[in-house]
Amino acid sequence: MSDEKRRSDRLMLTIPLTVEGTDARGHTFQDEARTLSLNRHGARIRTSRPLRVGQTLRLTNRLGQRKAEFRVVGPLAPITERGGEWGIEYQNLKDEIWGIQFPPSTEGSTAGSKALIECRQCHTAALMPLSLVEVDVLETAGIISRTCAQCERETPWGYAEKQVVMGGTAREASMMKEAHAAARGIEQRRHRRVSLQLPIRIRDFYGGSEITRTENVSKGGFCFVSEINYHIGGAVLVICPYDPAGPSIEIRARIVRQREVEGTRRKVYGVRYEK
Repeated sequence: MSDEKRRSDRLMLTIPLTVEGTDARGHTFQDEARTLSLNRHGARIRTSRPLRVGQTLRLTNRLGQRKAEFRVVGPLAPITERGGEWGIEYQNLKDEIWGIQFPPSTEGSTAGSKALIECRQCHTAALMPLSLVEVDVLETAGIISRTCAQCERETPWGYAEKQVVMGGTAREASMMKEAHAAARGIEQRRHRRVSLQLPIRIRDFYGGSEITRTENVSKGGFCFVSEINYHIGGAVLVICPYDPAGPSIEIRARIVRQREVEGTRRKVYGVRYEK
């Protein structure tokens, strides 16, 4: 789907909202929020309260007093002390509350968008339809939540990391494997990796943050060890090296590799800087 097409279905508009829901402790809340942009499937909203992926919210458009239920798809910006930006989509598209008529869906529009995504728990890959909100969350946070038939529960999903040769021969699959191995070798030679331990701070899009250290670094990224569960494809903001008393310039990066440390709860993660 082209950027031009996606922009044509998105409207930059600020609408004051009342958001009602239940937090992780089971307590009900009612907060003020506002939209940053709208589309036929939902909206991008800014709120001071951290939200949970998959939770249901009841939104009231304070300009027209229309109400509808929405599902939280995921974060669209890292959470800060002022709150966060979240992608939400209608539970029922018939419950339109913006008072805006969007052009009808046509062939090639978001309604027909599909992507090969992968369950990060069991690594099942599936070609699934995506809404515009889900596309935005995948391109920013890198992870959405979907029900996995194999795991029989809601799990994190991201773009499939493995190549699936659909209907191909064994020879084609072998050629694909060799080509990717060669590509990885070229990439590894392009950025020389050195064993260097530097203090770093890592912050994800869901409010999580930790201070740890690198195991090795290169111009393109670094590796670190953590007990926190990061998902491949997930976006993070890093400060490397990290000095609490120095300037905090965050760089956007993405988790690209994961390996368990045998006999421990820790994992080695590979991080690649985003251009």
